[in-house]
Amino acid sequence: METRLTPLWKAVVAVLTVTGVLLAMNQVFFWNPGGFTLLRSSYLYLVLACFLPICFLAFPLLKSVRNRPVPFYDVILALLAAGVCTYFGANGETIVNQGWDYAAPQTAVLLSYLLWLLVLEALRRTAGLIVTLIALAFSLYPLAAGQMPLGFLRGISTDLSGAAQGHIMGADSVLGLPLQTAGTILIGFLLFGVALQHTGGATFFYDLAQALFGRYRGGSAKVSVFSSAFMGMMSGSAVSNVLTTGPMTIPAMKRAGFPGRYAAGIEATASTGGTITPPIMGSAAFIMVSFIGVPYSEIALAAAIPAILYFLGIFVQVDAYSAKSGLMGQRGPGPAAVGGILLRGWPYLAALIGLVALLVVQQRESQAPYWIVAFLLVVLVVRLTGEGKARQVPAALFDFLVSAGRTIAEIIGIIAGVGLIVGGLSMTGVSLSLARELVAAVGENLVLILLAGAVTCFILGMGMTVSAVYVFLAIVMAPALTQLGVNPIAAHLFVIYWATVSYITPPVGLAAFAAANIAKTPPMATAWTATRLGAVKYIVPFAFVFNPALLGQGAGTDIVLAVVFSAAGVFFLACAFEGWMTGVGRALTLPVRTAMAVLALGLFAPSLPVSSACLAGCAVLAVVTRFWNAGDQTVSAERERVRKERVEAADRGEEPAEV
Repeated sequence: METRLTPLWKAVVAVLTVTGVLLAMNQVFFWNPGGFTLLRSSYLYLVLACFLPICFLAFPLLKSVRNRPVPFYDVILALLAAGVCTYFGANGETIVNQGWDYAAPQTAVLLSYLLWLLVLEALRRTAGLIVTLIALAFSLYPLAAGQMPLGFLRGISTDLSGAAQGHIMGADSVLGLPLQTAGTILIGFLLFGVALQHTGGATFFYDLAQALFGRYRGGSAKVSVFSSAFMGMMSGSAVSNVLTTGPMTIPAMKRAGFPGRYAAGIEATASTGGTITPPIMGSAAFIMVSFIGVPYSEIALAAAIPAILYFLGIFVQVDAYSAKSGLMGQRGPGPAAVGGILLRGWPYLAALIGLVALLVVQQRESQAPYWIVAFLLVVLVVRLTGEGKARQVPAALFDFLVSAGRTIAEIIGIIAGVGLIVGGLSMTGVSLSLARELVAAVGENLVLILLAGAVTCFILGMGMTVSAVYVFLAIVMAPALTQLGVNPIAAHLFVIYWATVSYITPPVGLAAFAAANIAKTPPMATAWTATRLGAVKYIVPFAFVFNPALLGQGAGTDIVLAVVFSAAGVFFLACAFEGWMTGVGRALTLPVRTAMAVLALGLFAPSLPVSSACLAGCAVLAVVTRFWNAGDQTVSAERERVRKERVEAADRGEEPAEV
């Protein structure tokens, strides 16, 4: 935690967090003490009253002052946020009954202006300036909608006061679907992620990965893939995942002989995969619940197969690179230690299994994370008490509350700001026509609209959070895809996948840049390495759009065949990218690599004859490579070249070159 939060302000954050979480639990468990019930809008205002002030206390006005104590102006902003949101919360029923979103008293209008500005400032502090400017532009769009030159952008205009009332007191802007989802589902899952980390989950998954993979070739990199996948599942944030596990995994990979760029690329790619990996995923996946109208458990199950394919691609590339470079495993606990690690870390496995069971079996997606958090906190208290550290229990729980408050506030600040984008389009009525116009513009060509959507997702992802990109395109592009017959879950997951690729792709690549900073390597070169390692992420979205069986949609036989052929496609693609045939022990020549990559792409086709033919072709190439006499010479020459380069680099005190 930064020194910005002194003990006093940490206590304030903890109190606000407890209040906000209790409000959320009251809604999802239907406690309603004394028969008192909160209208949904009042509840959402009160959630903002708890977490919006934390945005001003925990996140500084400028990064240059982040280690200074909270200044007076941030205290004023926090008090204003709490007071204004409480005012609207207290008047929630009146706002609905008297239609304040269209005709409000002057006090409410003035406070709407104030809360509008506070939401934008909270968004700037949590998500950055670019996404804030985009949200501001969309929030002001209703003022000029009637004068737009293009017909499909022309909508209903309103004045500034009308826009302020609609954004703050309407049901489709700040209080719209994103915040409604956050208030009912997301708070609990964010709390679960923080609890899992604070009770030792990160260390457990790292130790487990070390025991399972550490002794095998390229073990340090495989440990990074495994542990970062689990950490990403808990946090749902690519950059924070890199900053959490990277300091452990990147130096270990470099010591094992991996070049810094490759080590940082592995960490960035694996961490980014966590944002699309169930059971937690990123915040955008929870917002999908409201847009599609299906349980979160259904979305999580649908996302499971693509996530497995993604990590399989990274794992195979790491193995192929290690084989051709002659990189061995590490010393340390081997598979024999797995039993002891599982025995010590059983609460974390029980927590994950319990969460999945509650989601799938009990269908209690809003209540499930709170039960698991309670279980983990009890385990923490019992463990500390059993170790004779009972005095540390209050401090541990306090730190957990502060971290949870900061994490939840960051997401609430982003989601409230992103709601302004939805509000600007909804108020004008433009959101209803954009999808129709988009379909007409591409002539109902699905491939063309997918390519356009992928480029749009990527460009927006360079300056906006995944949640912001998803919300915007869930209004504009996802409906267009469903109009063309695409499965709704596939359409929305397509947007999320392509929004997250910007984390590893130049010119931005935030996760890759964060990993490069740890590895002390050139950011752009690291991002290009991460792009190659995460290549599956660019392909799988197109595959599941054309073949929903990859999302578990369809007959059991279709799903099994789709998984088998796609897994084979990922395997052969990874081998082609690295130029090494895993399982055969031979280097691949450039013509064979090219042919194998093309055939591997054909394995994703939803046609059984095409997939079968491509699989046979890849098998033939592997057999030819295996028995090609030049292969042995290639292996020896490649390993000898790598060995010499590494020895020479070590003599010069430099980092070994990437293979």
